[in-house]
Amino acid sequence: MIEMKQNEWEVIRFDGTSLSFDEEEVATEFPLTVMLNGEEFATMVCSPSNLHELLVGFLASEGIIRFYNEITKLSIDEDRGFAYVEIDKALDTIQHDHSKRFIGSCCGKSRQFYFKSDVKTAKTITSRLSVSVNQCVMLMKDLQARSDQFLRTGGVHNAALCTPDETLCIRTDIGRHNALDKIYGKILEDKIPLSDKLIVFSGRISSEVLLKISKIGVGILVSKSAPTDLALKLANDLGITTIGFARGNKLNIYTHPHRIIEVNGE
Repeated sequence: MIEMKQNEWEVIRFDGTSLSFDEEEVATEFPLTVMLNGEEFATMVCSPSNLHELLVGFLASEGIIRFYNEITKLSIDEDRGFAYVEIDKALDTIQHDHSKRFIGSCCGKSRQFYFKSDVKTAKTITSRLSVSVNQCVMLMKDLQARSDQFLRTGGVHNAALCTPDETLCIRTDIGRHNALDKIYGKILEDKIPLSDKLIVFSGRISSEVLLKISKIGVGILVSKSAPTDLALKLANDLGITTIGFARGNKLNIYTHPHRIIEVNGE
């Protein structure tokens, strides 16, 4: 019988010729219900780490707060799976409109927003930061080498806040959006300046991921995975340099290559 021991499972492996029994660590999936000003606001499925940062980044990306000091109280009951957040303003339409679908365009371009929170919080990026191809490659290798939980389970995503020369912090979650929200929460809580920062990421670059990068305010995103067409249209309009398939010594630059030094021949 296969039994669960905390986050380890007894598994039966088949290697192509024979069966064997082993134990394997699996990623933890944790539902967290957010109570905002005393009312149920949302339930997230996440990894139970850096939950304070996750909540701060989530509320900012949803347009509920702009600054960390707008949160007057935050407590987490991990045993029950509840987070209690108080902010310094009434919910009113915020509570009811944050997830309503909204489709629109900007200046006749391809920029389309599907939720009202995106309309309020997505920003055009004017970062003057430049990085080299080699720096992007080295930062991705560093992220992968330090992604301990992924190496053990294969079931999580990782995001890192970096300068061109250094990985500053790494956050991990079963949800790629959550990993970015944890980075965003760290930035807001510690008031980290972003003029010399980029984000290195393990997940697919979807439109939702691209919009989170815009909301955070970083101008360069380096990912191990593929982009979608809508994400690239948004990146082009919002001024974000997107790099995908950063694997080994190779990568693809899709938008705003002026921030990548070798492309300019400098």
